[in-house]
Amino acid sequence: MLKTFKKFYFMIKLGYKYIPIFKNLYLHPYITLQSKLKQLSQKRQEYSNSVLDLLNLDIKLIGEFPKQNNVIYTINHRSLLDIIVMEYLFSKHNKAGTWIAKQELFDAFYGDFFKHSGIIGIDLENKKGLLKFFKEIKNIFSNVNDFNLYIFPEGERNKTDELLKFQSGASKIAKANNLKVVPVYIEEQLEKVFQEAPFKEKKTIHVYVGDFISEKNLEQEYKEFVKQRLKNGNSITR
Repeated sequence: MLKTFKKFYFMIKLGYKYIPIFKNLYLHPYITLQSKLKQLSQKRQEYSNSVLDLLNLDIKLIGEFPKQNNVIYTINHRSLLDIIVMEYLFSKHNKAGTWIAKQELFDAFYGDFFKHSGIIGIDLENKKGLLKFFKEIKNIFSNVNDFNLYIFPEGERNKTDELLKFQSGASKIAKANNLKVVPVYIEEQLEKVFQEAPFKEKKTIHVYVGDFISEKNLEQEYKEFVKQRLKNGNSITR
């Protein structure tokens, strides 16, 4: 219990330290959208790297991120730690980008962290909100060079061992903004990893990245990518 409290206390305290930093950048009237979003991306990466240091986790990427940008990274989702793990990897490979998150996260007690950090909120129940959401993404990729989008195509946190049915958003966004699609699979169940952390000896988390897949058959090709990765003997024993 105390172990869990200390982790959350560290993350929340550090998060509140970053909120004014995010807010200053997010609301700055004299910097371009490109500069703003890339700096916010870098600050989120700094936050994530500090959390991973606390938990004593090492992240191993199996495969290679594409050199080009304007990519939508589709990632499986079983824990809030997924974002932190991926931000670490993006920081190590000089990738800038932003996440799509449900509107409910913006309305929670830590909502200012999401609201001002450049993350894009989506309200699936609000038609006007959906239109605003797609316009915001279009505006970003029309005005920001060498940028990426990160999305959990399952649409929610998955508490099972099987992938959930994908939502249609990732495919629509990729097609509307001419973005390449890259599949990413986090092997470990990070909810369990977070509960057991921090580790006395560094624990390695394995993340797989594949080649480009088609936005038309995104779910099918993503699941095939995962199946092939595990079939080829890369599966990690939990």
